[in-house]
Amino acid sequence: MALLSDLINLNLSETTEKVIVEYIWVGGSGMDLRSKARTLSGPVSDPAKLPKWNYDGSSTGQAPGEDSEVILYPQAIFKDPFRRGNNILVMCDTYTPAGEPIPTNKRCNAAKIFSHPDVAAEVPWYGIEQEYTLLQKEVKWPIGWPVGGFPGPQGPYYCGIGADKAWGRDIVDAHYKACLYAGINISGINGEVMPGQWEYQVGPSVGISAGDELWVSRYILERITEIAGVVLSFDPKPIQGDWNGAGAHTNYSTKSMRNDGGFEVIKKAIEKLGLRHKEHIAAYGEGNERRLTGRHETADINTFLWGVANRGASIRVGRDTEKKACFKHGSLCGHLHDCRNYHPLEAIRHPSPPSQQACGIVLLEFPVKIVSLELLVLV
Repeated sequence: MALLSDLINLNLSETTEKVIVEYIWVGGSGMDLRSKARTLSGPVSDPAKLPKWNYDGSSTGQAPGEDSEVILYPQAIFKDPFRRGNNILVMCDTYTPAGEPIPTNKRCNAAKIFSHPDVAAEVPWYGIEQEYTLLQKEVKWPIGWPVGGFPGPQGPYYCGIGADKAWGRDIVDAHYKACLYAGINISGINGEVMPGQWEYQVGPSVGISAGDELWVSRYILERITEIAGVVLSFDPKPIQGDWNGAGAHTNYSTKSMRNDGGFEVIKKAIEKLGLRHKEHIAAYGEGNERRLTGRHETADINTFLWGVANRGASIRVGRDTEKKACFKHGSLCGHLHDCRNYHPLEAIRHPSPPSQQACGIVLLEFPVKIVSLELLVLV
C-alpha cells in the first residue's frame, strides 16, 4: 500500500504532461497570503500565457457578497519546490471583472512606475532583509521559549549556534534551499537578536521583481512552517518588553547612486525621504508604533534622521561610507548599509572594484509590510 508521503512525492512528468499551477495573491489585510491550484495541459514559462482566474473576494475581505468575484492576473512565475517537476508557483495581482485594480492591489501602480523610462534607466536595486518569528502552534509563544516564561536576556542569540541559542534552523535552511530552487534571489540567512527570530535577505533585485520575490518567499516560508507545525509571525513586535521586534530593512540604490558622485545623489534622496516620512509610515502597515520606539535598534516612529553607524536612525550610514566618500581611486564608493556590517549582500553589491564601480546603498528602517515599492522610487 502506498504511503501518504509516496503519493505526495509522485513524479507527474513520468505519466502526464499536465502541470499544477499554484496561483498566489495578497488577501484583504495586506499581509495574508492566499493560494489555490489548477491543472493546465502542459508546461508554461510565460505568465502572459497563463489563464486569468477568479476567487471569492467576499471571503478574503476584498469584495462585497453581492459582487464578490475578483480576477487574478498572473504576473511572475517561480518553480514549485513542493510539487517540483514542471509545476509552478505564480504571483498574481487582483482586479475587478471590469479590469480595474481593487484597492488592495498595490502592485499595479508600482508596475506602472517601474516601467516608466526614467525609472527603468536608473535600474533601481532592492535588497530586503525580512525578519520573522517562529511561534509554538498551541500557545503562540516563540519556539525554544519555556511556555509562559522567558529565556535568558538577549545577547547570545544573534547569529548564534547551539541547542540553547538557535531554534528552528531546520525550517530556516529548508526555506533557504526552497527559495533558491524556486528561482528567488535569496542571498543569505541569519539568526536574529531575539531567540526564535530569524532573518533572510532577498536581493539585489531590480524594480518590481523585488516585490514579487519577497511575497513568494513569504509564501514558501509559510508553507514550510505549515508542514513543520509551527506558526509564522511577521508581527512587528510579537513579544512586548525588552525584546527586539521584527522588520524588513530595505537596502536601495539607483544607477546614479552607484556612479561617480553618487554620495550627493544619496544625500538628496535621504532629504526627500525625510519630507515624506509621515506618508511613508502610514503606508507601512499596522503595529509599527509598538516596534519603532527608539529602543531596540530602531528609530522613533515620529522622528526621521540619518547618521553614521547609528542604530537609532531611520537611515544608517556605514563607517565605510564615511571613509570612502573621499573618492578612493578617483571613484566614489558611498555605501549606505546596515551599520552591523554583516549583510550577505556585501559580496554581490560590488560587481567590480571601487575604481571601476561606485556603490551607493540606502538602508531604510522599513517595517515589516512592504505595501508599495513605488514609495522609494518617488524620492
